[in-house]
Amino acid sequence: MPEEIREYNPDFPEEVLKEDLEKYRKLALELGADDAVVIPSDKVVLDERVLARCVSPMCPYFKTNLHCPPYGMKLEETRRLVEAFKWGIFVMHKVPAGEQTGKDYYETTHRLPGAVKMYRIVAKLQSAAFYDGYPLAMAFSGGPCCKRVFCPTKECQGLKGEGCRFGHKATPTMHSVGMDVFTMAARAGWKIYPIGWETAVDQVPYGLEMGLVLVN
Repeated sequence: MPEEIREYNPDFPEEVLKEDLEKYRKLALELGADDAVVIPSDKVVLDERVLARCVSPMCPYFKTNLHCPPYGMKLEETRRLVEAFKWGIFVMHKVPAGEQTGKDYYETTHRLPGAVKMYRIVAKLQSAAFYDGYPLAMAFSGGPCCKRVFCPTKECQGLKGEGCRFGHKATPTMHSVGMDVFTMAARAGWKIYPIGWETAVDQVPYGLEMGLVLVN
């Protein structure tokens, strides 16, 4: 929590908003991101094919937690949400390719420090925006779902109506709500490579973990 909490104002001057967005961009870098850019919300790319990929081939985390399909936001809900915001902080962190590939990828012993880091970064940015007077700011991680990262061996409590164990850390992923992270990354000028189970670690220079925080 910041030392001083700003009084809420639904009509912040444009110059204040721009200063805040730049502050959050720099904060992402301070927290360990390799790059972060401020983007207008109309640069968030939505595509129903992203959600279709959750079931073809079937993701092992489909229907296992509240943030993954068929639960969570549907594409049109995401579209309305994004349109309600003006700006976003799009964040990128490079990770060793081995974090995102390998036959043991879905084993609980497979470490995902980069994904954990991105969840932490976007949660921190959302919190900073909240205390600055943007109470509706909303964060999305870009890596594996929260079930894979935080509760790989436990049932999602949210599905039982008991509340999330990691409510201040677990956010929806960008792809779980239909955001085309690949296209957004390429348009941001970041090199991104498709990585799957059969990708050898020497075939790509790195993997990317990405996240987005919508503000105002």
